[in-house]
Amino acid sequence: HVSPDADNAAERLTEALINVEPGDTIRLGNGRFELEDGLSLDVDNVTIQGNGTDSSILSFADQKGGGEGLLITSSKVVLEGFAVENTKGDGIKSKGSDEITFRNLRVEWTDGPKETNGAYGIYPVESRDVLVQDSFVRGASDAGIYVGQSENIIVRRKTVVQNVAGIASRPTIRLCCTASTSTQRVK
Repeated sequence: HVSPDADNAAERLTEALINVEPGDTIRLGNGRFELEDGLSLDVDNVTIQGNGTDSSILSFADQKGGGEGLLITSSKVVLEGFAVENTKGDGIKSKGSDEITFRNLRVEWTDGPKETNGAYGIYPVESRDVLVQDSFVRGASDAGIYVGQSENIIVRRKTVVQNVAGIASRPTIRLCCTASTSTQRVK
């Protein structure tokens, strides 16, 4: 369990991501983690779990380093129940991550749409067996959800608003559009 109220909360979260073992769950406490650098995970079979998208928040409003808020380069990862706000680059990017789940997440640039916001909210690339569901993305300067060069992707029950494009993909992905909202804005 990592609490944003603890002393050196950002350092503790970074250490938890470095020291995690396969099969572990990193539990994010309630509150706002104020982060100046991007986070990364490169260990397989890990869950990062918060207490809800309005309860466990990773805030990158003062981000100085990293091309994204959270970068995943491992497989069999579950990300659920937290928010990523105001990243300098992409919100959550996974690269080469097979069997990855993005569930009940919120990725948002809280000042609304701007050209200076990160390009993509949820961005799995070069991956296989990807599930994005029950998630919300707002304010990306390109696509709210972008899936690139990946296979066997399901995107369902999502809300993407005030992004240049709601969802973009290469190749085409299977969308399960029950209870979904997608609005696009024009630059």
